Amino acid sequence: MHEMSLTEGILQMLEDQAKAQAFSRVLTIWLEIGELSTVDPDALTFCFEALRSGTLADGARVEIIRLPGQAFCMDCARTVRLAQRYDSCPDCGGDSLQVTGGDEMRVKELEVE
Repeated sequence: MHEMSLTEGILQMLEDQAKAQAFSRVLTIWLEIGELSTVDPDALTFCFEALRSGTLADGARVEIIRLPGQAFCMDCARTVRLAQRYDSCPDCGGDSLQVTGGDEMRVKELEVE
């Protein structure tokens, strides 16, 4: 489960930002997770709740924002929504797709004190 190491990275980033921006506690963290990423939002939330104890995020709420998968179809020259990586173009059925969004995971926002 790579969500555990992702969570450890998020908690380290929070510690680094707390030092740089002088906050002492995280109340809420908003995470953007793309539908085409390999991140399981439920597993990430579980890991965050398991690892946050004793950190500045102890008791923090995790809000997940799902981002749709998008790709540019080189066959029909359209940007289309993709439900899964390696799907065919939903408009023309072509297989020449370049993913343009929805494969990322990032911290969007923090509520801190």
